[in-house]
Amino acid sequence: MTTIVALVYRPASRHSGLIRNALLVVGGSLLVAISAKIQVSGLVPFTMQPWAVLLVGAALGGRLGMMSLIAYLLEGAAGLPVFAQPVPGAAYLVGPTGGYLFAFPLAAFVVGRLAERGWDRRFGKALIAFAMGDLIILAFGGAWLASFMGGKAALADGVLKFLPGDALKIVLAAFALPAAWRLTGRGTTAASQK
Repeated sequence: MTTIVALVYRPASRHSGLIRNALLVVGGSLLVAISAKIQVSGLVPFTMQPWAVLLVGAALGGRLGMMSLIAYLLEGAAGLPVFAQPVPGAAYLVGPTGGYLFAFPLAAFVVGRLAERGWDRRFGKALIAFAMGDLIILAFGGAWLASFMGGKAALADGVLKFLPGDALKIVLAAFALPAAWRLTGRGTTAASQK
């Protein structure tokens, strides 16, 4: 199996493949950075980041998706304005939202590995894959947040309040990837072979 990005662009040589992968990693990190700015503020802001993390993982696959999110964290730690709040540098990573951020690479990896196995080609499986990725983000984020505000408050303010919005993001992502596969003409035939 392959990912949608690997299907759309196959490099001609090993050298061009390395350049392509580097550009994809940077592009994925930029998509997540832009999605961080689409937000409703709060201690833990509502952003479009989970949606972008899931899509980056599914589109790039496990390894490149994870590398994109590690690049995103390194960009933020270096002081680039990629995070949701205007806190510069590594200080943001150890704040209340650090658990969510550190979960991004793992969530992208899991969703990406499932996408590599064809889970992004049909709505039902895509929904499950994206839900798994989102649960990773919420679990790590909620556990980290509990050290700042206690378990009950972290569950209420750092997990439960995000479930309706995240459910919508998961459904949007689960529609997006199968639709992209259908546009390539390979979505249903490859998925039906499984």
